[in-house]
Amino acid sequence: QVQLVESGGGLVQAGGSLRLSCAASGRTVSSAAMGWFRQTPGKERAFVAAISWSGGTSYYADSVKGRFTISRDNAKNTVYLQMNSLKPEDTAVYYCAAGTSGSRWYSREYDYWGQGTQVTVSS
Repeated sequence: QVQLVESGGGLVQAGGSLRLSCAASGRTVSSAAMGWFRQTPGKERAFVAAISWSGGTSYYADSVKGRFTISRDNAKNTVYLQMNSLKPEDTAVYYCAAGTSGSRWYSREYDYWGQGTQVTVSS
């Protein structure tokens, strides 16, 4: 079993930055792809970014390319999401997820989920 705990969410003005962290415990996730998803009320969970087990490859939703950066520290069993140039439409609950080595864009590819952290961007 893997437990994931997100942190770093909060309220920020448009144009600002936040850094989300996702700490894994219970089992190492160093061999797993990790992803970030977000969800707003009434909508399905949407892909934001994913990173390969080694950290060598990353994937981004078009809406966040050039603004968000996903990274990981396998020694710390932690994944990060640096969010810059935030927009009001980035407001959502952000979830961290752990999958298999082949997990990419789809939530169904991920086995473990955190409880989420709220990000609110004011205009």
